Amino acid sequence: MNNSRWISKINIFNRVKTQDKINFARHLSIVVKAGLPILEGLRMIKRQTPSRSLSSIIEQLIVDVSNGQFLAASMERFPHVFNSFFVNIVRVGEASGTLADNLLYLSSELKKTRDLKNKIRSAMIYPIIVMIATVVLVSFLIFFAFPKILPILSSLNVPLPLPTKILMVISQFLIDNGLYVIIGLVIFGILMRLLLFLDSVRFILHLTIFFIPVLSRLTIDINMANFTRVLSVLLRGGIKIVEAVTITAQTFDNLVYRKALMQAAEDIRRGEQLAQFLSVHKNIFPMLISGLIEIGENTGNLEDNLNYLSEYYQDESEMSIKNLTTLIEPLLLLTMGLVVGFVAISIITPIYSITRGIGT
Repeated sequence: MNNSRWISKINIFNRVKTQDKINFARHLSIVVKAGLPILEGLRMIKRQTPSRSLSSIIEQLIVDVSNGQFLAASMERFPHVFNSFFVNIVRVGEASGTLADNLLYLSSELKKTRDLKNKIRSAMIYPIIVMIATVVLVSFLIFFAFPKILPILSSLNVPLPLPTKILMVISQFLIDNGLYVIIGLVIFGILMRLLLFLDSVRFILHLTIFFIPVLSRLTIDINMANFTRVLSVLLRGGIKIVEAVTITAQTFDNLVYRKALMQAAEDIRRGEQLAQFLSVHKNIFPMLISGLIEIGENTGNLEDNLNYLSEYYQDESEMSIKNLTTLIEPLLLLTMGLVVGFVAISIITPIYSITRGIGT
């Protein structure tokens, strides 16, 4: 095994950022469109890329292409970086002479996917900050403030209100068993993480989301934007419908949609239309999807209709994210207020009662 192959094996475990893949596809598109050979373009991009992981992968692509392999065939060796969607678009481009345009399509699609994920992350920043602030504040009150007041309250032999008694029990339990609680939470988190590697568990989790009103709408909108966009690009690239639906299914993280689309590909292979399958599964594929796809299949405008649907559901996804954020923020603030208020009342009420008793 030569040095470049050894490097490529090592980098299987290294992540390549989406932005690096966007730049790679865009720069290679420019190089190919300029008329330079792919081999020369890869060498040029390798010298310019700041990512060590991607650089070592490009090095292996250079070796394979110089040995006569197609670029797509070499990319297949790195599924952790170039998924089936990426590889097949490149393969179609190499076969049809439209590699530059297809690479430009890829960079654009990767950018849309990245932007949508960034919007979801941005929408969750505020709720996460509120949750962390709540945990820190309550922990401070329970572990530092309340233990100093607790001996005073206990020594006065006065009846304590119920909230104070509850907080005393919770506080004492956490103080006595805090280390075990932390270890238990860590073990629970690790176990949950390991369970999520099981497809059966992830499938149940993904299926459960469809029964949660706000999350189900967001999940459908995001996945429909992905479904229609990827399928549109694949069909526009000249890939047949059966293979295009199969590849699209493999791009889904949601196992419910992945299983459904794999079944759809089988039905299409038996001669059925895609719209027919989607209309049967209207709980996860909205009627708008099946309706416009049916029109596209019957009129030959399927790619245009899919493109329209991808833009429509992209906008719907952004609106769903805003709606979810709008809903979560007041709920979190209310929860924070209730928790902190309960702790504060549990501490202040007996002190107030004692002070009033001394005053009288």
